[in-house]
Amino acid sequence: MKLFKILFTITFILLIFSCKKNKKETKHDTTLNINELNTYFTKAMPTNEPGGSILIMKGDSIIFSKGYGLADLELKTKIDKNTLFNIGSISKTFVSNAILILQEEGKLSIEDNMAKYFPDFKNKAIAEKVKIKHLLTHTSGLKDNRQTKKDSIFYLSAKDAENWYPTTQAQNLNFEPGTRYEYSNPAYNALALIIEQVAGIKWQKYIEDKIFKPSGMKNSTITDGPHPETGVSHGYIKSNGHWIEKDYGEEPTFAASGNGGVWSSVNELANYELALQQHKFISDSTFKDSRTIKSWPNWKDSTPPFIGWSWFIRKTTEGLKTVGHEGSQGGFLCNYVTIPDKKITFIILCNTRRDVDGFTEFITKWLTKNHWLKELE
Repeated sequence: MKLFKILFTITFILLIFSCKKNKKETKHDTTLNINELNTYFTKAMPTNEPGGSILIMKGDSIIFSKGYGLADLELKTKIDKNTLFNIGSISKTFVSNAILILQEEGKLSIEDNMAKYFPDFKNKAIAEKVKIKHLLTHTSGLKDNRQTKKDSIFYLSAKDAENWYPTTQAQNLNFEPGTRYEYSNPAYNALALIIEQVAGIKWQKYIEDKIFKPSGMKNSTITDGPHPETGVSHGYIKSNGHWIEKDYGEEPTFAASGNGGVWSSVNELANYELALQQHKFISDSTFKDSRTIKSWPNWKDSTPPFIGWSWFIRKTTEGLKTVGHEGSQGGFLCNYVTIPDKKITFIILCNTRRDVDGFTEFITKWLTKNHWLKELE
């Protein structure tokens, strides 16, 4: 019995030593040069100008989250990691996920055509050809017939229905559905309206209940007319040396929120990504399917397909798969990038048109320099 106690004690000590050794081997995760990031972004976004918020996450650990510049030039409100930005077309991923939730609930199918939801199509044959899956992947061939330049005043307050209606009046398609890629904002106005029809409540409320709440996105919100009027950053552009506000009331189609109406912070978008990975509102199989490139049997575009259910799927220079979405609306410019194989997410939200592509490149190089894109997990 005494010998057993001695052997148990030795084994326990060796186990502790082994655990400490393993922890030391992953020490590079806690010795990153964060100052290099802060120096770069401080220089890129002056404290007295519109700026942005940056977040980098490894697994479920946020290793960098910081704001730069001003959210409101008039009030001199500083940007921080909790500042709400209009995230532009990153919003499309929320609309897409809401459609997928409804499909999991058996309330619709991505194979449903437009005739089922929009009987006012002028050309019924078009309505029967175009399916939800084509809207999700920008492969519908539908025409964007909005007269935003001729009737800019109307489009300053026009919501999803008003932005979608001109598309339903087209006599023909730009191409056959599922044969080419052509980015479409009205497609996502239509998807938002479909959510509303099927769910029986406002689509903004459906996303708040089904996605925001399970994700812990307590402060995020969605445009609904002039909403939100307070508590968010303003978008700006610089013209002739002066900053001009460019969001609701100044930017035509800004009120059409199905294509770009979500307002969120870098921290709450990180919660969103974790909720997706942890299957808090869609299943594992649906999540994986949503981030798989959709192929089409009659594809005719010179560029091969590169989109899942709303997500853009590309590769880094190291050959790693990236999944994400860009966002651009009014004065706002954003990027949301995940590198699934390395469990990395980084998010860039700006309330003016900063060099987001340059920021993305800098972060990618920084990750590479710190061995996050090369080392085996």
